Amino acid sequence: MAKIRMITIEKLLEMKANDEDFALVETLPKESFDNGHIPGAVNIPSDSIAQEAGDRLQKNATVVTYCANYACQASTVAAKKLMDLGYSDVLDFKAGKAAWKGAQLDLET
Repeated sequence: MAKIRMITIEKLLEMKANDEDFALVETLPKESFDNGHIPGAVNIPSDSIAQEAGDRLQKNATVVTYCANYACQASTVAAKKLMDLGYSDVLDFKAGKAAWKGAQLDLET
């Protein structure tokens, strides 16, 4: 069984700085996404990931999921579902929006 792989904010910033090709997915509800999300993210709530992933994410792409903070389980649930669906390169940015804001990085709306 595949293991969840978590990444740090530094790794996420490195991937963005190097223009790496990856999909950044906020797994919180639409209202939360609309109130501010990490730049470049798309919104696929964890409870609809199974229905939407096939249309919105490529199976061979690197996918980074995130949610609100360490206590939030939405990104981990979504990462597990994606792996079950056959996505092979899934990373969980477990620190989420709280860490992004804590690092004084801007959210976009």
